[in-house]
Amino acid sequence: MVWRRKVFLSSKHTLSVLVEDEIGVLSRISGLFARRSFNIDSLAVGPTQTPGISRIIMVVPGDQKTVEQITKQLYKLINILKVEDVTFTPSVERELILIKLDCKQNQRSAIMEVVNIFRAKIVDLAENFLIIEVTGDPGKIAAFENIVHNFGIIEVARTGKISLTRSSKINSEFLKNLTEEKL
Repeated sequence: MVWRRKVFLSSKHTLSVLVEDEIGVLSRISGLFARRSFNIDSLAVGPTQTPGISRIIMVVPGDQKTVEQITKQLYKLINILKVEDVTFTPSVERELILIKLDCKQNQRSAIMEVVNIFRAKIVDLAENFLIIEVTGDPGKIAAFENIVHNFGIIEVARTGKISLTRSSKINSEFLKNLTEEKL
């Protein structure tokens, strides 16, 4: 059996950017995107294991050529240490969402079922409202949001995607698709 790697043209790319943790670095990055008319779909920033170094995970729309241009422009900025497009690299991706739902007494058991199925947590409970926390890959977050939409979403707060490349280099999405094909 011959395995062929499929290359997909993605309309959204995930960039992992290591920066020196200096005042104004995020402002310079956002200014670059604004000047070049690039958009950022999601942005997550946090410290790394190395003091003074932060990781920025950006999801940006565009083709491969656009991402290459963004990468070149980012490297021109001071305080940028490394820019990596991890879109097609085996990685672990997670997001967090908090959703406040309108929750009538007769809906609570149905909502609890959905919460349990998605391994979510109820983090606040009031007479007619629930706040639910869900952590997972972006597909899980979107599926959860879609299902609870019928209960009446009052508010949503969602983080941007965070991502680390897999040291094992094993693409779990590829393995999951392979298993599904055999079924």
